[in-house]
Amino acid sequence: MSLYRPFVLLCLWCSAFINGAQAATTDVYGGEAQRANALLAKAVADYKTRGDGALAEFSRQGAYVDGELYIYVIDTAGVMLASGGPSASLVGKPVVSVLDDDLKAAFQHAISQPADGTVRSAEYRWWNWQHGKVERKRVFYERVADRVISVGYYMPRASAEQARQLLQRVTEQLASDPASTLDRINKHDKQLTEDDLYAFVVDLKTQRFAAHGFLPRLVGTDFKSLRSTDGKPIGEAMLELMRTEDNAEMTYLWRNPMTGQNELKQTFLQRIDGYVVAVGCYTIVGLKACGRQ
Repeated sequence: MSLYRPFVLLCLWCSAFINGAQAATTDVYGGEAQRANALLAKAVADYKTRGDGALAEFSRQGAYVDGELYIYVIDTAGVMLASGGPSASLVGKPVVSVLDDDLKAAFQHAISQPADGTVRSAEYRWWNWQHGKVERKRVFYERVADRVISVGYYMPRASAEQARQLLQRVTEQLASDPASTLDRINKHDKQLTEDDLYAFVVDLKTQRFAAHGFLPRLVGTDFKSLRSTDGKPIGEAMLELMRTEDNAEMTYLWRNPMTGQNELKQTFLQRIDGYVVAVGCYTIVGLKACGRQ
């Protein structure tokens, strides 16, 4: 059970299953989505031409592996038929029989989708072997006869829209119940912290951290002394911004807790009832991924 379940969860659609055709990708992972769909289309075309003769090719480190992307195939009986990634150890095994009842239902729903040429998608959270952490993963798949051909990629970076949504949620809750909201942020409440998205709150009167969703040890420390990873006085700069503004944005270099890398972070700031609430998004490819053109 302990061996099967991790790989099954990695490869299948065990949580947050999304019905219907795939939606247009407008987030920071548009490039990955295009690559994944191109690899999937290539694999589907090959399978339609060669049938099961293509399965061995899918499992090799060759034409059907593109960086971190790889093809895997499961039949409608729940047997892993091919994989170019970590789930290769499950090839030939009936993985569905080891799933819990709730996961069986989600899996059966996925493999019961019709072979109508539609590319479908789903998201779930799983261990990223490269980063050594649990991250969101998006999978695209298409059923061909009784085979389900799939490819997916990890999404360790949230979008600017997700950051703004969390900022609004935290601000509203802080306005209605400050003490409880600050406590929940510091305790990493799942409704207020997810992957690289977290809030921090500064008390404008004391100019000290009142809450921090990733490093609660900072609570009570001097916010003015906060510096970016390249040494810039960002705490002082944020306070200066919020002296006259109710809403502001700032971009600086910071360590992404999901990737462990120093990345560009754009932080959205809002002043509410004597506090400044901040939530930001990360990118290593420039400001465009954080909502700027």
